[in-house]
Amino acid sequence: MSLKELTRENHTNAERQEFVKVMFSGNIDPKLYARYLWNQFPMYEILELMASQHGLLDDIPMIARKKAIMEDFKELWGEDPFPEVCESTKKYILYLKNIMNDPHKLMAHIYVRHMGDLSGGQMIAKRVPGSGRYYQFDADVNEYKEKIRAKCDDSMADEAKVCFDFATELFKEMMQYVPK
Repeated sequence: MSLKELTRENHTNAERQEFVKVMFSGNIDPKLYARYLWNQFPMYEILELMASQHGLLDDIPMIARKKAIMEDFKELWGEDPFPEVCESTKKYILYLKNIMNDPHKLMAHIYVRHMGDLSGGQMIAKRVPGSGRYYQFDADVNEYKEKIRAKCDDSMADEAKVCFDFATELFKEMMQYVPK
């Protein structure tokens, strides 16, 4: 089985969350999407820093998303006081700090998050407000996907599932901000 097949159930669970449907609706409120970006930023910031320290991004430095996420956030949020960070985001950051010395586990998180940006993110980009820099890459996304896949193996499945589960928790938590 491939890593993709081994994590299919967790991936499917994440993408079936109500908040994902809100993003795909094409009608997500700009402030709501900005709040989501605000939560994505610290997760990507720490993951990309740790991955870089292990050389995991040396051949794909442009895969880093933190700068683009922050630019999108600033474009949509405006001058209002920054929103709170969700509990699931805080828990994920703590989790990453616990695995910071394990490049194998960190690469599983790069696989889940960055492959998602290169795949489903390309569809989300067409439906969310703002410039969508988060999902824009300077080269062919398939080239980046291949470079990520080359660094992954099936033994990363359990860790990738952990990452999918954290993503699912954020999607669930974001629903509290969706107007009823």
